[in-house]
Amino acid sequence: MKAVRASIEYLKDMGVKHVFGIPAGSVNAFFNELYDIPEITPIVTKHEGAAGYMAGAYAKYTNQLSVCIGSSGPGATNLVTGAANAMREHLPVLFLTGAVPVSTMGLNASQELDADPVFKPVTKYSVTVTDSKDLLSEIVKATTIAVSGVPGPVHIAMPIDVQQGLVSSEIPAVVQKAVVAPDLKIIQQAAKELVDRKSGYIFVGQGARNSTDLLMELAEMLQWPIVVTPQAKGLLPNDHPLFAGVYGFAGTEKASALINDGNANSLLIIGSSLGETATNNYNDNLTKNRFSVQLDFDVTVFNRKYAIDLPVLGDIHLSLMYLIEELKGLGLSRKTAEPVEANRELEGGEEYSTKNVLAKLQQFLPPSTRYTIDIGEYMAYVIHHMKVFEPHTFDINVHFGAMGSGIGSAIGSKLAEPDRPVVAITGDGSFFMHGMEILAAKENNLPILFVILNNARLGMVYHGHTLQYKRSHATFEQTPINIAAMAAAMDLPSFRVDSMDDLNQEVLDKLTTLNGPAVLEVALVDNNVPPMGDRVKFLSSFGK
Repeated sequence: MKAVRASIEYLKDMGVKHVFGIPAGSVNAFFNELYDIPEITPIVTKHEGAAGYMAGAYAKYTNQLSVCIGSSGPGATNLVTGAANAMREHLPVLFLTGAVPVSTMGLNASQELDADPVFKPVTKYSVTVTDSKDLLSEIVKATTIAVSGVPGPVHIAMPIDVQQGLVSSEIPAVVQKAVVAPDLKIIQQAAKELVDRKSGYIFVGQGARNSTDLLMELAEMLQWPIVVTPQAKGLLPNDHPLFAGVYGFAGTEKASALINDGNANSLLIIGSSLGETATNNYNDNLTKNRFSVQLDFDVTVFNRKYAIDLPVLGDIHLSLMYLIEELKGLGLSRKTAEPVEANRELEGGEEYSTKNVLAKLQQFLPPSTRYTIDIGEYMAYVIHHMKVFEPHTFDINVHFGAMGSGIGSAIGSKLAEPDRPVVAITGDGSFFMHGMEILAAKENNLPILFVILNNARLGMVYHGHTLQYKRSHATFEQTPINIAAMAAAMDLPSFRVDSMDDLNQEVLDKLTTLNGPAVLEVALVDNNVPPMGDRVKFLSSFGK
């Protein structure tokens, strides 16, 4: 059996269903073997960068390993951004790249690149395999590293001749991922501290994405308000009586008031690395005069910027289970409450603005819709104004902030959960980077609605630069392009919105009841300053 076939058989046994990427000479042996393995479907993308975003979203919403592949040289370098994105989101993605034959390494062969050191800073593990007999064992090692402990991406470079080499046909059993259990004594200490201090806030990041039910139970036992980071928007419904809003970039006034002026003496941090966008530019008020307990699976997040009184290292789901049991032992019980109806009201109006367009979209789309949000000025409106009606309905990567990532994420998400409605919210700037991936959605019959807010400029750059320097360069704007017409030329259903009256239930129904993707272009120049919260003050004062 060829080494590459043995490796694919192992990936199949791991439950891999899709491989995202682009065929090329240096990985043709891999794709050739897929002919005979119907359990794995190649998703051929238009750019390797988008393949990385698709694979990341697929890993996130299946909660299992995902695989992405590219050629040697430029294919590999195009994948690096996707790897960095997966690293920031702790997503277990195996990045495979082709490589020139071992015998031609260092001889300036076509598309030669030593990709191993390129991927090292943005992966948990990176290696070039130079002997066929080692390829499968490295696949086993890398995938185990990817899913264990702190999940994250890994990379293997596979020279052409290494893939083709003959090896033993014995495929090892799949290695089960290793989960770090929390120290029970520290959990007991945390429970006692939380009970004794009585008042506090629960600060939730994206690391808690697989534990929403436990989060609800914990909050209802403590009766503490829940504040989420921008990354965690979508985890908890807005109509929960304890939900206090989003804190950080584009955060809500209520959440900011609690953190900045609230009198609670404790802060329970769950699954947040407390980065810049989550903490309003590292606001000292977050932990000031508060006893802080932080639950995380990544030891490096403790005491990174904020001094943490009690760090709890371990799998977040397990830590929450243990903590809840300890709280029960200390006499706490769950106190449920009815949803707050007011929090289901959409914040819309009649002015043709970004805020009102997004509210109207939610009015006409199912509450279970997952919105994959790209990077642009609309992102601030989404975080600040759009409502969460059901868990896991927003996908935003403000952390790494890769333009175009929302487009690929929509495709990965739809493949992971085919029955969930998916809407990508992107802008013309991001669309011109990765918009051709709507063809990948078409070729795979994926019913995704791509909403493109087209203001013919780099909106976030425009507003940020204007706030910072009181002027904006003319080249930040561009000649308006009719994107709906572009979509029509690609034989894709499309509709162009020029006013609030154009957006109605009939239009949305026509675009969301198809067996493939559709494009809704919103032609809108909104000169309102996006609701970026304290980020506005930060940019306005920069350089003074």
